[in-house]
Formats: sequence, C-alpha cells, structure tokens
Amino acid sequence: MLEMFDYIIGPKRPVGWVLQFWPVLAMSLGVSLLATFFCKKIAIRFGIVDKPDDLVKTHKEPIAYLGGVGMLVGLAAGVLMGILLLRGSDQFNPITVRLIAILVGGAIACFVGLSDDLFDMKPKQKILGQIFAATVLILGGVVPNFDFIQNIIGWQMPGWAEQTLEILIVIVFVLGATNSLNLLDGLDGLCGGVTAIITVAMFLLAAHLATWDFSDVGDPVRIVICLGLIGGVCGFLPFNRYPAKIFMGDAGSMLLGFNVAVLMILFGEKIPRWWMASIVVFGLPILDTAVALVRRLLNHRPLFVSDRGHIYDQMIDRGIGLKKTVGICYALAGLYAVIGLVMSQMRTRYAAIVYVIVIAVSAVVVWKKRYLKMEGLRGAIRKKE
Repeated sequence: MLEMFDYIIGPKRPVGWVLQFWPVLAMSLGVSLLATFFCKKIAIRFGIVDKPDDLVKTHKEPIAYLGGVGMLVGLAAGVLMGILLLRGSDQFNPITVRLIAILVGGAIACFVGLSDDLFDMKPKQKILGQIFAATVLILGGVVPNFDFIQNIIGWQMPGWAEQTLEILIVIVFVLGATNSLNLLDGLDGLCGGVTAIITVAMFLLAAHLATWDFSDVGDPVRIVICLGLIGGVCGFLPFNRYPAKIFMGDAGSMLLGFNVAVLMILFGEKIPRWWMASIVVFGLPILDTAVALVRRLLNHRPLFVSDRGHIYDQMIDRGIGLKKTVGICYALAGLYAVIGLVMSQMRTRYAAIVYVIVIAVSAVVVWKKRYLKMEGLRGAIRKKE
C-alpha cells in the first residue's frame, strides 16, 4: 500500500524547479499585507463598511470592506512576478496568455463582488458577471481536456461538441466555486483560512505534477496561481482574524472562488484522478453549499436568500465559540485536503470508490447532526446572496 507514495517526487524535474518560484509567494504576501492595510484606511475614510443587522450580520459594529481588493492587488503582484520569472523571447507565449487571462478574469469577479458589496446587486446580475469572468478564461485557453474520456469510451467527439462541453464545464466550475466560497464567508477568518488550506493542498498537487514534467504550460501556471493566491490570502488574514478589522466582502470571496475554480479546471488537463483529487480538496465549501441548498429546499425557503443555517452558524447557535468553530472548519478543510492528496496517488477507479464513501459518510454525519433543520435563529433570513 505504501508503494504508491514512492513516486511523490518525480524524476523529470528537480524540486528546485518548483522552488525557483518563491518570489511569487514573497511578492504577493508583502503586497497583500500593504494593500489590505491601506484598503482598510480607505474603507473607513469613505464609509465603505459592513453594518450589523442582528440577523445575518451579527458583528457588533461597522467593519471596513475592501479586503478583497487588497487580496487582488497582492495576487496581481505575484502573478506579474511569475510572468517576469517565466519571461522568454515570445512575450505572448501560452503560459503568459493563460496567466493574464486568469488575472483579468479574477479582477472581473472581484469587481462584480465589490459592486454587490456597494450596491446590492440582484442574483441574476452577479451570475452574469461571473459568466463574463469565465468567458475570459475560455478565450485565454484555460479549459479542461476531455481526451481521456474519449480514450476511455473509444469515440472521438465532434469538435463543436467538445468545445461546448469545455465551455459548460468552465462556467459551472466558476459559478459553483465563487458562490460556494461566498456562502462560506460568514465568520472572522473562516473563508480566507479555509481557502489557504485548500490552496496549499493544491500547490502540493501541482508541485508533484511539476516534478514529473506533467505539462510545459500547465505546470508553471498552476504553481504561479497557487503561490500568488496563498500569498494574497495570507496577507489579508492577519487583519481578518477575530476580531476582524476588515472583511473581504463578496469582492474577496468571489475572487478566491474564481481562482480556486481555475485551479480545479487546470488539474483537468490529462488524467481524471488529478481533477477528482482537486475537487475533493475543495470538499468543505462543496459540503456547506450542498447542505445550504438541500436545507432550504426541505424547509421551503428561497434558495438565494441569506440565512443563519450554514454549518458554521449552527455550530455557533449550539454553543460552540467562534474561534473553536473556525478551528473545527479548518480541521475539516484539512481532512478533505488530506483525503484528496492521498487519493491522488491511487489508481482512478480505486480513488473513485473512496470518494463515494467520503460523500456518503459526510451525508450521514450531516443528517445525524440535524444540520438540515431550520429553526430559531437558523431560520433568520435577510437578503439576496
């Protein structure tokens, strides 16, 4: 059984090839720290704050927004550093084009979220904005590869069918991940910390593939985005941990969700097990979103109206302290991340069986712990998500 770990570090590239990208992490972290600090000052100066409402927003006093903008600035600095490190004779090589497309798409997602923070957009408007961000990815060539499916079934899809499927998958992943992390942004340090854990796990997956020279284009793109995102989030977290001095807002949660969606799409490049592993690594946000949707359906509540029935809210209502609740969520995120990492080293068919078991166990725990109920403060609803 342990033999599957013999190939964690591949023979095609040295670990030093991965470590050469450390300036991406350093740049994004340093710039994010500074940018978040100044964004907090600007938000307070111009009254861009999140006011409590005693229903969904239970903090005691107005808290500065614009944390998402600080993370975007940090991420952008890291990605640009990555482009500089990868520069070649052709300034618009496939690596650069993909990195720029990801950065532009992330900026669009952040702007859509910021517009919602400031002007309370309708759900349809946010979805259209997220689809626009996804379109930038498609134009930049950031799409999954379905050759492995065609090889399995022994049938070559027509070009139009494959392109249509690629477009649909990108849109679904962007919409799913951006809105999942948006729903998870409910406690100080929760969304950012969980995203950091997820991204570190994805970096380990990316580094493993890079040592096997998995892809000339995909490997550096995955490494740069992972390190840029880790630095951007970690530069924000010191200001967001309890008691938070600044919130990321929808601008931040949509930015993070968009980039995690990008990483999952990038892992769908050749072999399905890496794609599957990245999805399981993203397990906690998927679980919380699934529970929220099923709970609202069962209780005949609007699907796109905020409530206090998320898993973390129910922990708070059951007497678990805020810091402990966030810690439990970190542990759960870490558990899903470890499962994804370990299963990535198994043959696809065996890993798929384990994933089904993980889903079944998660569903049973949710049911037994009565997280599908909606009562008391858990039924409080406020506004469109």
